[in-house]
Amino acid sequence: MTTSRLYFLSFTAPAPFGVIRLEGHDEGITSIDLGQQASVVDADVSHPLLERCREQLEGYFQGQRQTFDVPLAAEGTPFQHQVWAALREIPFGETASYGAIASALGKPTASRAVAMANGRNPLPIIVPCHRVIGANGQLTGYSGGLACKRWLLEHEQGINRLT
Repeated sequence: MTTSRLYFLSFTAPAPFGVIRLEGHDEGITSIDLGQQASVVDADVSHPLLERCREQLEGYFQGQRQTFDVPLAAEGTPFQHQVWAALREIPFGETASYGAIASALGKPTASRAVAMANGRNPLPIIVPCHRVIGANGQLTGYSGGLACKRWLLEHEQGINRLT
């Protein structure tokens, strides 16, 4: 864990989850909280890195950005970091199953472990855990709720149709 100061920034997103709260320190973004998990802090203590992340997220919501280049500093196990890296490989507007991700990691029987790591992703949207669906094609849990997951997928698929 870093000893640098933690910074916060809350803003309202044009999506079903409304408020997004960013946290980070000098090394990178540590968490993104959506909707009911997010809270507006009375006095945001911002940082240029958080402002850059907010701008990139706003570009995503406006359909002008499909990738992110802010440094990330999420805490997790080595396996969680492997899964989160695999999530970032799922193309914009597409989906993958837990089993497909497990196979891509060379652990074809680790679907449940992949699902657990996916559920512990502290950086939704940037690390696109919303792009992971069940083997049967059904939407599965999401930190911002299934309505948010559906919105994000439809948002990306709509932009893909336009490009």
